[in-house]
Amino acid sequence: MAMTALLKLLVPLLLGATASNCTVDVTLQKPLTAAPVTSELNRPATTSPGKLRGRFLHITDVHPDRFYIQASSTDADDACHWGQGSAGAFGAERTDCDSPISLVNATFQWINDNLKDSIDFIVWTGDSARHDNDELIPRTEEQVIDLNELLVTKFIEVFGKDDNINDTDPTNDFTIPIVPNFGNNDILPHNIFTQGPNRWTRAFSHVWRKFIPEEQRHSFERGGWFFVEVIPNRLAVFSLNTLYFFNSNTAADGCADRSEPGYEQFEWLRIQLQFLRQRGMKAILMGHVPPARTESKQSWDETCWQKYTLWLQQYRDVIVGGLYGHMNIDHFMLQDSRQIDIKVIIGEVEPTKKPRKSNDFSIQSSAEYLTELRSGWSQLPGKAKIRNKEARNGIWPSFDLDAKTNKRKSKHERFLEKIGGEWGERYSATLVGASVVPNYYPTLRVFEYNTTGVEEDIGYAAVSEHEESHNRGGHSKRHRFVMPKPPSKSQPPGPAYSPQSLSLLGYTQYFANLTRINAAFASNPTSAKSQFIYELEYDTRNDTIYGLSDLTMRNCIDLAARIGSYKPRADDLLPQDVDDDLSVAKKNKHKKKKHHKKRKAINKVWYAFVNRAFVGAKDEDTLRDQFGFVED
Repeated sequence: MAMTALLKLLVPLLLGATASNCTVDVTLQKPLTAAPVTSELNRPATTSPGKLRGRFLHITDVHPDRFYIQASSTDADDACHWGQGSAGAFGAERTDCDSPISLVNATFQWINDNLKDSIDFIVWTGDSARHDNDELIPRTEEQVIDLNELLVTKFIEVFGKDDNINDTDPTNDFTIPIVPNFGNNDILPHNIFTQGPNRWTRAFSHVWRKFIPEEQRHSFERGGWFFVEVIPNRLAVFSLNTLYFFNSNTAADGCADRSEPGYEQFEWLRIQLQFLRQRGMKAILMGHVPPARTESKQSWDETCWQKYTLWLQQYRDVIVGGLYGHMNIDHFMLQDSRQIDIKVIIGEVEPTKKPRKSNDFSIQSSAEYLTELRSGWSQLPGKAKIRNKEARNGIWPSFDLDAKTNKRKSKHERFLEKIGGEWGERYSATLVGASVVPNYYPTLRVFEYNTTGVEEDIGYAAVSEHEESHNRGGHSKRHRFVMPKPPSKSQPPGPAYSPQSLSLLGYTQYFANLTRINAAFASNPTSAKSQFIYELEYDTRNDTIYGLSDLTMRNCIDLAARIGSYKPRADDLLPQDVDDDLSVAKKNKHKKKKHHKKRKAINKVWYAFVNRAFVGAKDEDTLRDQFGFVED
């Protein structure tokens, strides 16, 4: 213990920008060599170059840490940098420690062996540097850049072109498009992103030069936002700089004032989405910090949330969906367009602002947040009352009401009115992926999307962004709010609402069980390559609990309502024995009573939702104690 304390005092004086002086297991820091394919994929991969596979990868929150030491202490003060403890060879699951380089290498090796030839593009939603969680080894700008460059290198190793020697275009260096994004830990100090251009937009313009199209460099250097046509002339992925929306960024103040970068970003997004509409294209929005909005957790400034929800509503014919990271838990959220307040958006009314809170998202706070999501979903219109066979299979019949008749509307007709019509256009959905960093277990998510009618050739598009003149700072002209144009009434519902080309069909969630992997490595370190795998956690396309035929809005609303139901239908209940897993002490305590309180049953959809939120890393008793039961 005395030696550890002495090291803690000396290391800050000895360390430079990287961890070259840190004692690490060298064999684990080297990239893993090719391993036998141990894929859990249950659909065949298409390997023909230039053809769409109808799948893409979402990876988020890798948080590599060059200071991680195997068998060090996982205590918060030690951060897997100091002392002796249980830090595993591939990471310390269910702790606040960051990812060792061995986990990064093994993850990309698994992607190489199992996904490389079966995906069309990659959505990479940020936080690619370690946390500033060790006061004895404070982060430096050089370290943040170095760790982001490390991940760029890993992408090059897996997806770099072999025949690109004489090509001078840096954005033509990959076999598929890769779209990066700023995380709140990809800057220094974390969370604080000042108005651009700034040193971070300039630095990452170089770090991500292989990913950002030349035509988008101006937008990126100005504010860290850009888009990539991942399927030329058909689908664009927009990398939003959510740090300008983030409540914890004290260098920004919402999106209502035209002098704010958040305002400018929404104006840019409005113009680009309108341009895509004119071209008949669709868009996926991606970012790091999701628009969480419950009583205890509001991640975005309210004016930014209001604008985002309005933009989603007005461009619902263009936007396929929104993909985010940051929170480390697997879940989704709904935005309700009826909560839009134009007076808040234009700055006439000040929104009620909650005090800025710590960015920490602990296990306890995440439990409170998920419970609040459920409480909100319990109020969804007609919650899970549409139970006919067609509805459960994702087929929603159309009902026309004759306005000239005085016939009373059916429950189904009233339900459709409440959710915004046949396609549920009152709502929009945000999908949040769990992290690679093992706060629970490392995860990866592979989406499937509809390629019917989509051109099969895929590559980068050299299309200039559309610009409109608007001044920042408000010195020359008084601003007049420009309402985004809604879809044409003759337009059919967009891909987020009606199954069609580019609609999200579902996703497959993979996880690495580090408890098992680390134990196997400890027993036989020489077989590390074969021991590390990402295995199937669940697949929405054949999951009997969620029962999703695809990820269109009616299915998302139905799932949220089932999760939120405190009195679920019979087939959504987990059967419980009265004496099932009750403690002996509890049974003895009540054994003299004549009347026992009936054992409560649990909503299995809610149970699956919270279990998957934590990637199966919480034991059953903890989940039941923390998230409760519902009346049988």
